[in-house]
Order: sequence, then structure tokens, then C-alpha cells
Amino acid sequence: MEELKYPIGKFQKPEAFTPQLLSSYISVINHFPQKLKQEVEHLTDEQLDTPYRPDGWTVRQVVNHCADSHANALVRVKLALTENTPTITAYMQDLWAELPDCKNMPIQPALMMLQGMHSRWTIVLKNLGEKEWDRAYIHPEKGREIKLNESAASYAWHCNHHLAHITELKKRMGWK
Repeated sequence: MEELKYPIGKFQKPEAFTPQLLSSYISVINHFPQKLKQEVEHLTDEQLDTPYRPDGWTVRQVVNHCADSHANALVRVKLALTENTPTITAYMQDLWAELPDCKNMPIQPALMMLQGMHSRWTIVLKNLGEKEWDRAYIHPEKGREIKLNESAASYAWHCNHHLAHITELKKRMGWK
């Protein structure tokens, strides 16, 4: 079950953030919307409504969760860049995933949101200077500061994590 829940393993914060690592995170964030779209745009409603694991979200909920989560991520980056270590607002992602826009809507609006948000997010990240990567926000659930370099690492992992939920489900189900 753990392998189904964390197909690429749990997030591990790097000990150091090199320019190469930061560039790789930006690349993952930049390319995620297209990779996700390629994996899901041809799926039927029945396939979209299939959980990626027992008691897990459906593919539809995963796609919509990514739109919700990454919208929050972009706002958090902008808050960290424009305010002095702001405390961000956490949200109940499991409850959001049960709302009608996550459970029942077609995925195209979420895919369009992701394309636009990730384009903007990528531009912001590509233009950060060395000191700006150390700007931070306080995450109330984690009870600590999250620097933008860690945030980029975490969200790059998040992209790959949810993409793997979908690709691994497709392999298990024999979907193309």
C-alpha cells in the first residue's frame, strides 16, 4: 500500500540547493502541465473516476487537486517575495478533493489552469536571484519557515508524485 501511496518515495529535502538542482526543479514545474495532459486527456470518464489506489483519490480528483495545490503554491511564492516571511493559509486538501469541482467536473478547466499557472510560476522562479531563493513563508501545519528553494523542491516532487500515481495506475490497468 505504501508503494501505491508514494510511488516515487516520500519527499526528502536536499542538504544543499545548487543552481543545477534549482534548475531541475524549475524544469519539472515547467513541463508538468504538458506531461499530465498527455497522460489524462484521452481517458474516459470511467477511467478518470478510477481511484489510483484503494481508498485513494480518483484520477479526476488528482488532476483537480494539482490545480488547487499549485494555485496555492504560486500564491505562496508571491507572498514570500513581496512580504516579510508571511504566514500562509493552509487548506484542507482532502475536503477540497470532495467538492463538486474536484469530484465531478471535466478535467479540461484544471488542465488549462495548470498550464497558465505553471507558465507564470516558471517565469517567477527563473528570475529569482540567489538571495530571493532564501525568502520564506511560514507554513502553519509544519510549524516552520519554508524557504523558496525548499518550496520548489517540494512542488517538483509533488508534480512527479501525482504524475506517478496516474502512470502507475495506467500500467496496472493496462490503459494506454
